[in-house]
Amino acid sequence: MRLQEAALALYGERGYEETTVAEIAQRAGLTKRTFFRYFADKREVLFWGSELLEQQMVAAIEAAPAPVSLLRLIAAALEAAAVRFEEVREFAGPRHRIIAASPELRERELIKAASLAAAMAQALRARGFGDTAATLAAHLGTTVMHVAFTQWIDDPARRPFQQIAGDALAHLREIASAE
Repeated sequence: MRLQEAALALYGERGYEETTVAEIAQRAGLTKRTFFRYFADKREVLFWGSELLEQQMVAAIEAAPAPVSLLRLIAAALEAAAVRFEEVREFAGPRHRIIAASPELRERELIKAASLAAAMAQALRARGFGDTAATLAAHLGTTVMHVAFTQWIDDPARRPFQQIAGDALAHLREIASAE
């Protein structure tokens, strides 16, 4: 979408704080009014698609055949995330760097991650897991996703997200089984 491309370019050139909605709209060849039809504010340009990611990850948990372990459900959710991330790979690295440079955007990203973890935990509870186990697994899943995502955007070999996330999940299993 032109608005996202324009915002990403301007945030990269000038910084998030120094860029206005009017400038984003102008760069995209659109009006400020059009911008607000799509986004509530200039932060949301960077977080478009987060609801879709959440829906896809929850759907993967819901669709996994029974019986299945919590970690296999988290793996299924991470596989769904992999599909989405690969679709936006070129946008992901610059977006991540812009967010990392802004306390306001890092806070927004944490809010989105908390929403994702809550939705995943609810899906896990609906699959019959207890509240503590579901909550822990959901938060572990979002942590694995964050760690894998950070490695994926900077991976010189450009390995698929699914491979990196699978490796991270394997490390988590090793950590959990160590005494």
